[in-house]
Amino acid sequence: MVWTKRLLAGGSTGNGQLTAVVAALLLVLLAIEGATLLQIQALLTVHAFVGMLLIPVIALKFASTGWRMLRYYGGADEYVRLGPPPLMLRTVVAPVLIVSTIVLFATGTALLVLGQTEGTLVGLHKASFIVWFGAAAVHVLAHFSKLPQLLRARALGAGVRLALVVGAVAAGLVIAVGTLPAVDRLQDRASAHVHFDAD
Repeated sequence: MVWTKRLLAGGSTGNGQLTAVVAALLLVLLAIEGATLLQIQALLTVHAFVGMLLIPVIALKFASTGWRMLRYYGGADEYVRLGPPPLMLRTVVAPVLIVSTIVLFATGTALLVLGQTEGTLVGLHKASFIVWFGAAAVHVLAHFSKLPQLLRARALGAGVRLALVVGAVAAGLVIAVGTLPAVDRLQDRASAHVHFDAD
């Protein structure tokens, strides 16, 4: 397909730029998501909405970093020249970050679908967040300084990369809007639980 050829034409530079653009977007969205934790009962609707919005964006980040890994271990020259990430990051931090991200968003989605505001699933969601936060903090600190250079990079296929990012955000919005009824029910249940406890 033409768009695939254009995307791949950017090579490792284009892939690095895609990863950086998605990472910058994630920093903003995750900061909003994190801010909702300060008043989670009142901001549960925002928390769930942004959480659903994040899923396709995170999937795109997984795809771009996964592609680099496949190309590196597949022996592609330009990726081999870039070298692998530091050993600790790729053998410890990355696996923990990937698994905890999947568990965090899977449990969050399950809580939304099941309408649960307490119980084992909530505990697992909170525990996975703690693990995820630690791994994500190390990951961000290790790569943050590279963002400006990667964002300024020029490579073929910029239009396709932009379309992928816009598409991921659009898909996230569709999911988030589509789950608003479930979010509203979850918010009502959380509010009722708080009022019951307060009596």
